[in-house]
Amino acid sequence: MDFETIKLKESFDGQVVELTLNTPPANILSAAMMGEISAFMRQQLDNAKLKLIIFKGEGENFCFGAAVEEHTSDEVGDMLPGFHKMIGEILEHPVPTLAQVSGFCLGGGFELALACSFIAADEKAKFAVPEIQLGVFPPVAAALLPHLANNAVAARMILTGARLSALELKDAGVVAFVAAKDDLQATVDSLIENDVIPKSASSLRFAHHAFRMSTIRRYRGLIDDLEKLYLDELMKTHDANEGIESFLEKRSPVWTNN
Repeated sequence: MDFETIKLKESFDGQVVELTLNTPPANILSAAMMGEISAFMRQQLDNAKLKLIIFKGEGENFCFGAAVEEHTSDEVGDMLPGFHKMIGEILEHPVPTLAQVSGFCLGGGFELALACSFIAADEKAKFAVPEIQLGVFPPVAAALLPHLANNAVAARMILTGARLSALELKDAGVVAFVAAKDDLQATVDSLIENDVIPKSASSLRFAHHAFRMSTIRRYRGLIDDLEKLYLDELMKTHDANEGIESFLEKRSPVWTNN
């Protein structure tokens, strides 16, 4: 299958695959890109020698998030379930995953990174779920952040849209590795060479399944209700639609508080 929004690169004799979000500078998670990521993840289910899938962003940034124009009331009913399906496929994939983050990692891009087994970031990386600024909320982060981070960090990010550094999220237990900007690739390569490649691929999958079990159960137990809350209740309010429309029209929102 040929991909248009992502590019792939094998390394370590096919034991590692890099998936690069390839629509710089923002690497927006469009519905088309989500579909391609899902298709790739399904392709790799039976790749017996694969030990790690790495997500990267082309250029200076990891990802600015999902396409805001696909959050309008006309399109969000199709986009959001597709996004949640893709996140579930990453969470439940038997092969460990790593988000290699430089630059901005925002919104749905941060939620994609949260779905990975590891996050490795350079010290200049910035993370946020700014959806509240548009009058909406991030369902995946609402499911995963209180489970993966401390409550104070989850509250700041989801309720205020706070932008946090890689070091702040390392302290919160979300980011596994932080490197100097020019050293991130070497840090990831060292992890692969010393801690991934020497392992049995089949044993890694069993360990990964065991490690992910509680996170998957939490996600599956919450995401349908969060999706319903978003689509059936939030998107019927004036302010949710006003937030999206004002962003697209490049103006300040006029809230009515309902």
